[in-house]
Amino acid sequence: MTGSLAPDNPFASPSSLPHDLPPFARIRTEHFAPAIEAGFTEHLAEVDAITANDEPATFTNTIEALERSGRLLDRVLEVFFALTSSDATEEMESLEEEFSPRIAAHYDAISLNSALYSRIRAVFDQREGQDLTQEQRYLVERYELEYRLDGAGLDESGKARLKELNQQLASLDSLFVRNLQGDTNALAVVVDDVGELDGLAESEIAAARAAATEAGLDGKYRITLPLYTGHPWLAQLRNRGLRERIFTASRARGSRGGEHDNRETVLESVRLRAERAELLGFSSHAALVAANSTAGSVAAIDERLATLSGPAVRNAGRELEVLQRLAEEQQRASGADPFALEPWDWAFYAEQVRARDYDVDEAALRPYFEAERVLHDGVFHAAELVYGITFAPREELVAHHPDAQVFEVFDADGSALGLYILDLYTRDIKRGGAWMSTYRQQNELGGESTVVFNVLNVPKPPAGAPTLLTLDEVETLFHEFGHALHGLLAHVTYPHFGGTNVLRDFVEFPSQVNEMWLTHPVVLANYARHYETGEPLPETQREKLKAAGLFNQGFSTTEYLAASVLDMAWHKLSAAEANAVTDVVAFERDALERAGLLVETVPTRYSSTYFQHIFGGGYSAGYYGYIWSEVFDAASVEVFEASDEVRGTGERFRLAILQPGGSRPPQQLVREFLGEDARIEPLLRRRGLTGWG
Repeated sequence: MTGSLAPDNPFASPSSLPHDLPPFARIRTEHFAPAIEAGFTEHLAEVDAITANDEPATFTNTIEALERSGRLLDRVLEVFFALTSSDATEEMESLEEEFSPRIAAHYDAISLNSALYSRIRAVFDQREGQDLTQEQRYLVERYELEYRLDGAGLDESGKARLKELNQQLASLDSLFVRNLQGDTNALAVVVDDVGELDGLAESEIAAARAAATEAGLDGKYRITLPLYTGHPWLAQLRNRGLRERIFTASRARGSRGGEHDNRETVLESVRLRAERAELLGFSSHAALVAANSTAGSVAAIDERLATLSGPAVRNAGRELEVLQRLAEEQQRASGADPFALEPWDWAFYAEQVRARDYDVDEAALRPYFEAERVLHDGVFHAAELVYGITFAPREELVAHHPDAQVFEVFDADGSALGLYILDLYTRDIKRGGAWMSTYRQQNELGGESTVVFNVLNVPKPPAGAPTLLTLDEVETLFHEFGHALHGLLAHVTYPHFGGTNVLRDFVEFPSQVNEMWLTHPVVLANYARHYETGEPLPETQREKLKAAGLFNQGFSTTEYLAASVLDMAWHKLSAAEANAVTDVVAFERDALERAGLLVETVPTRYSSTYFQHIFGGGYSAGYYGYIWSEVFDAASVEVFEASDEVRGTGERFRLAILQPGGSRPPQQLVREFLGEDARIEPLLRRRGLTGWG
């Protein structure tokens, strides 16, 4: 128990629940402030004890002591940030506004501690002469690099300014997310006449009705907006005017003026990041981020994005021609005046082309994707096939929200690995998008196991109605569960390396690999069954799904690359250049035009004012990491596909990629699994980008 914290505070002692699951049944909003304060005090005292040690710095009394420090604060903040993302009540938002700059200041006080950095450098300089394991040596090297990039080597005036910048940026990140969430809720599209929803499944209409009722709009239909630019229902809605309303609302987020406008937040964040980078000796924020990445440099990132952009745009142009011809055929047949396709039309006609040319109707697939069956007979089943792990419901355990399910995870030998939590449904007080995070992460030093959770934003149907997922939502669940597997199957000594604590442009690799099991014949046959009849999805549909995989890759690759280029454009600015930018919309348009990615019918997946990944999600100058990781992913999937031994290949992948967490250099892990460096050709084949000059 922590002496400075009241014993009845649920954070005062480690949890007594299985795998140290936080005691959510006891946690109240008022518990956070005193627990965070106590965590600050305890952590600083632990660091002071390290720097006050008169003995020469060693791995044990410095690096390992740092790894043991801050456990109370970790315990509190893991829950605090989970709730500010998934259950952001007004009280939690106020706490986040208050504590975000103070949390940044606390960690600055540690990372900018000259005496502490001196001891870290001493261990780093003597690492050759110490009897260190491979993991210990790499930990020393990581600490030295991270503290140096955090500004530990600055003089006192530089450190003072850096602290100010970090606190301001922490506040801006929180403000951006609050503004986006507020505007996303405010711009949800309300429909009065159910006839406008023609094309949606009954379950989707029921979900829109339930969302309206929950918002106090009885008798109406409310369409909530996802994080990205489009909306999954754009592929089905026949009412073109409603499609335009949804698209326009999505694009308007954070840029309408008023209390939720994010434009000045974006500009100020970019300016402060650029200033911070120059203070740390880098030409730009992007250069600072690249110094701690697998890519290694801004030039390498730019080259990769430029290599893919031209072929992607050309593919998108070819796809647009096909969609436009279909639209004109339908217009002539109905006697309507022809019109040029707009962005809100793309998904609608792409879905028709997919059904016509590949006989894949995504709306017709949904009855085969009932959420519970997808989870148990698909996602969990694949994990058992590949890694031998199993899942048992723990209904008596309370998670952070009543909708969230808790499962205990067991290894092939029956030993417990940890807990997995799934929070599936959208809420107005939940951040948009989908993600994975942890409450606890396995490490031998603290004797801890993993408690990992996935969060999605699937519309919740009325009570008693089935949750039927779209194909995209099924893929998202497999993807995010790939991150969860990384957390559950990592086995390391030190907390610093646990689970997904890897370089940012490597972290998406395991989750992208896990997407392959969505259409694997054994897995698909096990979970894709009609929710009413139990009839399996016809085998021919799997082959058609795979054949359709290349279709619309021009669109999806272009929209993704546009967002990546936009991210890099903002963060390659020097401090002087950043201060000169005053118009977010003009900057965005110019950046995309210069990259050849300003395609009116293919808007960027995220526009600046709702690009939460980079202005509120920790991916600044790192959104390119998805495509960087996909090079590793595509090469690895080809290894799985060429193998007759799924379980054996899965075990190799587990040992080489998942189990080490961040305890070895990423390139080394990839070479260990592939037997060579990853080549880009598998990615080009997957995305249909081969054959372009």
